[in-house]
Amino acid sequence: MTTVDQRNRTTPPAPRRRSRRDEILEIAVGLFASRGYHGVSMDDIGSAAGVTGPALYHHFAGKEAMLVAALIPVSDSLLEGGRERVARHPAEAEAALTDLIDFHVEFALANPAVIALHLHELDRLPEEPRRQIRRLQRLYVEEWVGVLTLLRPELEAAEARVLAHAAFGLMNSTPFLGGEVERRRRADLLRDATLHALTGR
Repeated sequence: MTTVDQRNRTTPPAPRRRSRRDEILEIAVGLFASRGYHGVSMDDIGSAAGVTGPALYHHFAGKEAMLVAALIPVSDSLLEGGRERVARHPAEAEAALTDLIDFHVEFALANPAVIALHLHELDRLPEEPRRQIRRLQRLYVEEWVGVLTLLRPELEAAEARVLAHAAFGLMNSTPFLGGEVERRRRADLLRDATLHALTGR
């Protein structure tokens, strides 16, 4: 006989298996971040990924397409994640800010190569994807601005925007941090520094 526990037990969904395209893109991002966009050829990427030229072009039209594929989804997911965290705390600006900081610090620690790519290579994109990324970024910044102006009513929106960009500078420093400090401690330091920069305490 089937028990209630057995009937109600659900199997967690299996994590999505990474595709070959995802693997190639990750390798390309790492190479772009370490050598610069112009310092990497499609042959370099194919060699590092163990993929022949025709197979590589089956996944991406070229290096430019790889940049677009790396940067647009990241900007999209940051905006979506930021909105989710703000929505969790509709009347608690301090809790929302803490959640935003936790979210962005974890992103920055997990994706230093993507951050380096964004900092140094964004202007190499064609106009339309570059405008799309900039728009997503502006919307993400405004999530922070809304929380900051609620938490600190003395700030004008433009002033809160200055603080938000300064906070991103702190959190997005991960490409330049060595491994001397353990990851959890790095996260704590970045969170504390960002919170202090935004609130003064």
